[in-house]
Amino acid sequence: MRVKLLAIAGLVAMSTAAFAEEFATAKQAEEMVTKAVKAVNADKATAFKEITGKDKKWVQLDLYPVVYDMGGKCLAHGQNAKQVGKDLIELADADGKEFIRERIELAKSKGKFWQDYKFTDPVTKKVLPKSAYCEKTGDMIVCAGIYKR
Repeated sequence: MRVKLLAIAGLVAMSTAAFAEEFATAKQAEEMVTKAVKAVNADKATAFKEITGKDKKWVQLDLYPVVYDMGGKCLAHGQNAKQVGKDLIELADADGKEFIRERIELAKSKGKFWQDYKFTDPVTKKVLPKSAYCEKTGDMIVCAGIYKR
């Protein structure tokens, strides 16, 4: 019986570790944003093209960057190219929170910040709580978010 319990405990620990490796962490989101800010500031056109084109250096597990201007227009999106060029200022989450509008206000007042909202997980297709790390750089906001699973 004890051997079975230890075996079960080992399987649970391995599956938990494997599960954790499938999804990005807060630290990885911060690192992604720092990397994206540097790329955008060095060569905006190339960075936007690579991010939106899902270049491998901009996709890490379920993590990807997005870039907005200070008016709410999407400049680059690592998951949904159809968003690029659109004014998303009034985009609301499942609870009606206009998170892009809030993101702009936070960028103006804080520069660097974490923001909570709800968003559809591209893996499960379910609406989940999400937290995005964002940094203002010039007249842009660069973000990368993690799902709270």
